[in-house]
Amino acid sequence: MLNRRSLLATATAAGLAAPFGREAFAAALTPVAMPAPGLYETNEDAYWAGLRKQFLMPADLVNLNNGTVGSSPRPVLKAVFDSYELTEQMMQDAPEDYPIWGYGPWPEFRKPFADLMGARVDQIAMVRNCTEANSFVGNGFEMKPGDEVLMSDEEHGSGIAPWELRAKRYGIVIKTFAMPKPPKSPDEILNRINDAITPRTKIIFVSHISTNTGVVLPAKQISALARSKGIVSAFDGAHAAGMMKVDLNDIGCDLYTGSMHKWLFAPKGTGFLYLRDDSIINRVWPTTVTHSWDDLTLKAGRYQQFGSSNIPTMMGLNASIALAQSIGIERIEKRHRQMADYLHAEMMKRGAESWTSPDPAMRCGITTVNVPPVSRMELETWLWKNHKIRIRGGEPSKLRLSTPYYLSKADLDRFLEKFDAFRKMKGIA
Repeated sequence: MLNRRSLLATATAAGLAAPFGREAFAAALTPVAMPAPGLYETNEDAYWAGLRKQFLMPADLVNLNNGTVGSSPRPVLKAVFDSYELTEQMMQDAPEDYPIWGYGPWPEFRKPFADLMGARVDQIAMVRNCTEANSFVGNGFEMKPGDEVLMSDEEHGSGIAPWELRAKRYGIVIKTFAMPKPPKSPDEILNRINDAITPRTKIIFVSHISTNTGVVLPAKQISALARSKGIVSAFDGAHAAGMMKVDLNDIGCDLYTGSMHKWLFAPKGTGFLYLRDDSIINRVWPTTVTHSWDDLTLKAGRYQQFGSSNIPTMMGLNASIALAQSIGIERIEKRHRQMADYLHAEMMKRGAESWTSPDPAMRCGITTVNVPPVSRMELETWLWKNHKIRIRGGEPSKLRLSTPYYLSKADLDRFLEKFDAFRKMKGIA
């Protein structure tokens, strides 16, 4: 068990407790009871309020920017701290057993996540973030000069950059299609993809959930369209893990990447790469390697042969998965949709332009609106500096509002109240 007093003493001696705050450091290590098992059925609001207490964020902080990074709750932090205390004693059983991962198969970390995501262990590689996973795909997928990758105009920088590097270095071609703002139906997106395909299209690389707008793309239909034309399908799923139920083998895609530090609340530095079967593994070269990278019997495991990494981070990941499973991913998804739908409707009442979708099935935990002439950065700074409300968006007037399950309706109403106050202060009708 973690010795809180000794850990505090160590942190103080290292000069860590002073800037972080001794009380805050102690609070991070203090267990808080989970909501009673039957509370959800009798009082949903009290259930989610109980889960809010698992997070170290101050009670008056409203985090509407979970889409950038989540906060790891107490059970995750405890798993990390406990693992450090255990592993750094260097008392592992075998003489060649060290407190690092990044060399071996480590099924004890891959299986819980594979189970959560509807995949097999041999289809999942644990990497350090979605950017790394995207780089494996962009730099490793076999292509010739002139071959095309097709992507949307809403991809994240870490999804675009590996292909830009590949284009500059090896002459492949990046082709984009414009996402509707907002898409009214999945067919609108499918038609735009279909119209942009050419005989040179080798791979379709799009987000499962758009980081720009929060639109949930029709991943299963896109995968089927690609397969019907002999094209590989790949998805950036940075927002999907922990936000909604995902069954990767049911989707039928060839490749899928993601991070766990957003909606699953895992430690920072956790990501994954999914490869459907041997046919795609044989077409994607590992690009960060140590020994065993060319052992095809490892299947997806060959993509996690990248050298020394952090065992406590993986223990925290397992704790985050266990927490999500104890709540129920279907219950979590339902909560995300309820909160996002409420916030979306309230922003529509205020004259905002929706960039997510009028179709509730095409959004989950993120709603994005355009609110001209409000200056996004001015509003973002004002909300944070004056009211401890954190949002994200884009210039000049786009607001991307994330609604993680621990937020309450009162939190959302507080944001709406301050948004109205800001507009009034600026003389905006």
